[in-house]
Amino acid sequence: MSETRKIVVLAGDGIGPEIVGATRQVLDAVGDFEYTEHLIGGASIDEHGVALTDEVIEACKASDAVLLGAVGGPKWDEAVAKDPTAPRPEQGLLGIRKALGLYANLRPVKPSPALIDASPLKRELIDGTDLLVVRELTGGIYFGDSGRRDEGTVAYDECAYSVAEIERITRAAFEAARQRSDSPRVLSVDKANVLESSRLWRETVKKVAEDYPDVQLDHLLVDFAAMKLVSAPAEIDVLVTENLFGDILSDEAAMLTGSLGMLPSASIGAEGEPGLFEPVHGSAPDIAGQGVANPLATMLSASMMLRYGLGDGEAADRIDNAVDAVLARGLRTPDIYEGGEGETRVGTEEVTEAVLAELGQG
Repeated sequence: MSETRKIVVLAGDGIGPEIVGATRQVLDAVGDFEYTEHLIGGASIDEHGVALTDEVIEACKASDAVLLGAVGGPKWDEAVAKDPTAPRPEQGLLGIRKALGLYANLRPVKPSPALIDASPLKRELIDGTDLLVVRELTGGIYFGDSGRRDEGTVAYDECAYSVAEIERITRAAFEAARQRSDSPRVLSVDKANVLESSRLWRETVKKVAEDYPDVQLDHLLVDFAAMKLVSAPAEIDVLVTENLFGDILSDEAAMLTGSLGMLPSASIGAEGEPGLFEPVHGSAPDIAGQGVANPLATMLSASMMLRYGLGDGEAADRIDNAVDAVLARGLRTPDIYEGGEGETRVGTEEVTEAVLAELGQG
């Protein structure tokens, strides 16, 4: 890449600084970037009293992309347990998503050939799996009216969607499908047999599909989709669904790979606006500072940043191929090490050096 891109780095808490630091080395091996570091989550609470400051929001808005590590930890959980009004690290993540207008969460699920036997499912079930979950991120039950009534004996949570919200996430899914394949397929997941919001969802998806005659569209109820993910995942290309269903199904799909430590994600908004790229796993405070954290999901998130945020698919492919090559050599951080033949247990630094070597930087 000839142009220097501005990347805001939000390392966060726990192992965040370690995995993001390793990923920056990999990014520097494939392009030219200008980094600005800021605090988020628990680290920001300790320094500023809030999980996300206005200064960080403005910096992110002025960037080309945002790379996030992870947020949270028992220290702040305990504070909230003592005082429910205390700031929570997760407020930083939700806040930055809202501030940047990030309405689509993309989670690719493609088991590495070297790790396919680590999945709890049989090899023959997941062999050939290469799917993308597109989850609506800013609407639905998580953002609807909620509360209690009748002296606290009845609780309610509203699930509401507008046509405009459904249209934009549907278009994001169809565009992603086109980018992934010459024979694109989209599976829309809802609960249209029960929920009115799902009936509007299905109606709107069908209407948007008229603009994409080259994309095969199928519909599936969420309970059947959950079963399909573990019975025939290789049959799914792009799965698009609303917020709550997407939260559940993407975590289910994550287990196809055998390890959350290997999964990247991207959250994107309107065209031309910066996206947020982060690993799916948490901050793992129990292993922070020990040099054993797995940085590969963050590196793959950086690959998604290049592909979906910065339009550099070539550099993204280089990172993806380097990670696959390192795994094929048998190098394993503790979270994915099983002691099998040909496996070598390594730490964060060793696996990073191996990826850099594959990129020609060793």
